[in-house]
Amino acid sequence: MDKSYLSAENVSYAYPAREDEESFEVLHGVDLGIKKGEFVALLGHNGSGKSTLAKHFNALLLPAGGKVYVDGLDTMDESLKLEIRRRVGLVLQNPDNQLVASVVEEDVAFGPENLGVPPPEIRRRVDDALRAVGMYDYRLNAPYKLSGGQKQRVAIAGIIAMQPDCIVLDEPTAMLDPRGRTEVLDTIHSLNRGKGITIVLITHYMDEAVGADRVVVMDDGRILTQGTPREVFSQVRLLKAHQLDVPQATELVWRLRREGFDLPECALDTAECVAALEKLLPRPQKI
Repeated sequence: MDKSYLSAENVSYAYPAREDEESFEVLHGVDLGIKKGEFVALLGHNGSGKSTLAKHFNALLLPAGGKVYVDGLDTMDESLKLEIRRRVGLVLQNPDNQLVASVVEEDVAFGPENLGVPPPEIRRRVDDALRAVGMYDYRLNAPYKLSGGQKQRVAIAGIIAMQPDCIVLDEPTAMLDPRGRTEVLDTIHSLNRGKGITIVLITHYMDEAVGADRVVVMDDGRILTQGTPREVFSQVRLLKAHQLDVPQATELVWRLRREGFDLPECALDTAECVAALEKLLPRPQKI
């Protein structure tokens, strides 16, 4: 084992066969380590295995081959499952699938109650979690009256109340409008930077991955490439060869470079793109 907080070692996994079908292997010998406090974006097209891998990190799925460890705890050990799920929270794409109560604060309290946390401590955790995601003023509201972004933030609060070391988010902004996406992303970054919570963000939006410490790209059940956002998104040809996109700013600069313009190899966001393009513009002459 390495010293990573989350560690996948030669992990393989096949979904069970359905009637008249053969089992389908989704992961093929994946090796990946994620350090405590790190923000990792996990990318890949549908069927690449990214969601399957993520579900191994809180023992929702167990490897058919290889090992997965959470802070040294083996996910195959049935006696450790509750502790592993306390340490690694999983936020799903559709918040409605995780909201179980008719009042926001009761929903956030659900996880700690299942862990056997004493009531006074539950009260403190619920209030702290709702404040952390900016939803404390909505604690007595009905979840169904909230916007998509607000529901997702309540779902995240429910995970925070269990005091995890790590949160795995499986495309949490896929069903949200731009405002909702911004709300959720701001919350995730705040938890990572302010509380040191390890974040694994699965996303289809390449622009969301730009703010991560590391980007891991999966294809066909294997890791295609990984590195800092700049290292990964500089490999435009490789990503496109595997039907993957890059951030819009990266795409524009890459296309202009192909046309012969003298531009940096990679621009990750709008600000970098504008700065690069400004250098191409003629400077106004002084009168």
